[in-house]
Amino acid sequence: MAKKPENLSFEDSLSELEKIVTDLEHGDIALDDALKQFERGIKLVRNSQSKLENAQQKVAVLMQEEGVDTLKPYDIEGE
Repeated sequence: MAKKPENLSFEDSLSELEKIVTDLEHGDIALDDALKQFERGIKLVRNSQSKLENAQQKVAVLMQEEGVDTLKPYDIEGE
C-alpha cells in the first residue's frame, strides 16, 4: 500500500508525481486507474506545496533572526 502523501519526503513526492505524469501521458491505463492516479497526484501536489510554504516560512524566520529583512527572488544567470 502506498504511503500517505504527508508521510513522504518532498523528494519522494516529486518522484512519485513524475511517475504518475508519465503513466497518464502514455494513456495505457484504465480510466478508473487513471482517475485514482490523478487523485493521488493532486494530493501529492497539495502536500508538496504545503511543505514548500513551510520551508519558506522557516527561511524567512531565520533571516529575520539574522537581521535580513526580505527574501529576494533567485536570479539565474542568462534568464
